[in-house]
Amino acid sequence: MTGLFAGGAAAAVSGSDHGHAHAAPLRAKVERPKVTKLGPLPKVKTKGGVAVKRATTTAKTTAALAAAAGDRVGLRALVIGVDQDDWGVATWKSVLDRVGAQYDVLFSKTQALTASDLLRADGAGKYNAVLLTNGSLLHFDGANYVSGLDSTEWNVLWAYERDYSVRQVSLYTAYGTWPEDYCLRAGSEGGIGDTPISTELTSAGAGVFDYLKTGVNVPISLSYAYRSTIAPGCSAEAIITSGSDVLGVRSTSADGRERMALTFTSNQYLPQADLLTYGLFRWATRGLFLGEQRHYLNADVDDWFNSTDHLYPDGHVESDPGYRTTRADAVSTYNQQNAFTAGNPLASGFKLNLAYNGEGTTLNSPSTCSTPPFGADGLTSYSRCRASSFTWINHTFSHPKMNFTDYATSYSEIQDNLTRAAALGLSVDATVLKTGEYSGLGVYNPDVNNDIDPPTDYGLAASNPHLLQAAKDLGVKYLHGNMSFGSHQPSCFNCGIHHPLEPSLMVVPDWPTNIAYHTTTPAEQTLFYNSYYGPNGKFPYWPVDQTYAQVLEHESDVALQHVMSGSIYAHTFHQGNLRDYGSGKSLVFDWLNAVMAKYNAYYNVPVITPDWGGIAHYVEDRTEHFAGLAGVDAVHDRVAGTVTFTSSAAAAVFATNAAAPGATTYGTDSIAHLMLTAGVPVTVTASVRA
Repeated sequence: MTGLFAGGAAAAVSGSDHGHAHAAPLRAKVERPKVTKLGPLPKVKTKGGVAVKRATTTAKTTAALAAAAGDRVGLRALVIGVDQDDWGVATWKSVLDRVGAQYDVLFSKTQALTASDLLRADGAGKYNAVLLTNGSLLHFDGANYVSGLDSTEWNVLWAYERDYSVRQVSLYTAYGTWPEDYCLRAGSEGGIGDTPISTELTSAGAGVFDYLKTGVNVPISLSYAYRSTIAPGCSAEAIITSGSDVLGVRSTSADGRERMALTFTSNQYLPQADLLTYGLFRWATRGLFLGEQRHYLNADVDDWFNSTDHLYPDGHVESDPGYRTTRADAVSTYNQQNAFTAGNPLASGFKLNLAYNGEGTTLNSPSTCSTPPFGADGLTSYSRCRASSFTWINHTFSHPKMNFTDYATSYSEIQDNLTRAAALGLSVDATVLKTGEYSGLGVYNPDVNNDIDPPTDYGLAASNPHLLQAAKDLGVKYLHGNMSFGSHQPSCFNCGIHHPLEPSLMVVPDWPTNIAYHTTTPAEQTLFYNSYYGPNGKFPYWPVDQTYAQVLEHESDVALQHVMSGSIYAHTFHQGNLRDYGSGKSLVFDWLNAVMAKYNAYYNVPVITPDWGGIAHYVEDRTEHFAGLAGVDAVHDRVAGTVTFTSSAAAAVFATNAAAPGATTYGTDSIAHLMLTAGVPVTVTASVRA
């Protein structure tokens, strides 16, 4: 199960003093996607490697390659694979697309490689990194296994790497000396199943992957591995090992080229790829590239001040009164958040995003944290007191479905909620709006009374125009979408969607979770989860019913993949999930602690938690980055120690380790956001990694 699925839309009915939210759960990923375990590389019958020639095959080529003597190279990667079915191509593209890098893909089975492919018109090198899917590029031609690059093409590639000092990485390499010698010698080989093997980074590897914690165990699973040794006296050092076995190597060729290679498979869905491929790419580029990667952890809690359906452990659901967060729950939430940030230094800036419905508040409840009286509503009173401890999101005043609301209703739902927040002292970014159940954005059940069956995704063009107009008129710029809905999924990583009916509004999606909106305790959550994914569930997936510990394991594993990938999108929960179910615990913080425990085991760089305006602005910047990327030309001048950016049109792009004014630091890298004017070069200092 690899996709995201919508399990239902939500309704709202009026209670005595606040909206009452009903919803069918939104289905999220059940676990990380898996693919068939990949096997060994083909073997060649010839011994030794491809003969390395002193230069390329013709004097003309030699002169062309030597013209710039490696002084200038573009910030662009070259991925070389066999064909479109080569799993390494998808793995490399995954990390490059997440970063937002410039790259080309060459399918060696059908595309020739010539020196002119590697050179720019001005004589500079076109690429500052060469990324091979595997070290041999072998494929079956109907009679024999042959390499996608013949000996001439290998020599063209190697001459370019040598003359322009470009590093090469092979994602998967066997021991041996063909087509070239990485200094890897035979140990043993074989498959690795679901149970990961333990590994460790050497001191050399720790420098390459310095965003990982000291002593990290990179779990390798569902792979085929060549457990190797390093040839004595060979110019190489291990970067990752398992016991005495070498699983990755950094080596220098006889003609001085720098290379790095892993000896096991790593498709893009496996944790080892999340942990290692970014570091391999960064090493190959010497840390200098268009794009960037950081890690984020954001959690939305919807329907604050509202009440929602309540699923009880015996399976019945109560909607009246349902469950509403109590003052004691709010106190516990504040304490849990403080404990979470104190116990997780890498998440020290974390705050919950509370999507609130103002109709459920009472204005006569004073701002107090501990001293009675609390007025008519203790939750309102405590929320006012702790207002600065959370980020507040406009979730409409009474939480109606807004698929067909008229302009006046849409306007008042947005404005009244802002007015109530101001009266209570809650600081709200008025440019951000999250409608109840993401309604009004083209996904709904045609039967307005049906809250059970999955909704239909009619596309953003089927959004409520009255809602869009009201939102625009009130200064809204960003609307929450949901990654469960295909029409809400952007075309680029960490991007948003300019609404087709109102381009001034951008849809910024959230990640759904399988922590159901109507569960408040482990028993309730486990009951729900198995009713969906157990062997007798609506969407059977697991062969046996899962325990709460197993549910947390699955859910935190999926969330960790989002965090490791660099996704900034928030994960969505509901107010009942913050119930203090005992000993100061809640479903939301059980999930958060499980995610961070796994993250802490791997990383030493922090997770960032911007407020929702910060999320939206970043998503807008990433959208602009991808929109302008194709027109940007970036060239590293190694002699001058600079990078020059030019663009065919106005563009705003991210660049890593280009020392532009305003650059920020993440880990050991700096990240610049460059504003480029058409045809006007921008030259900044380059910060090159060893």
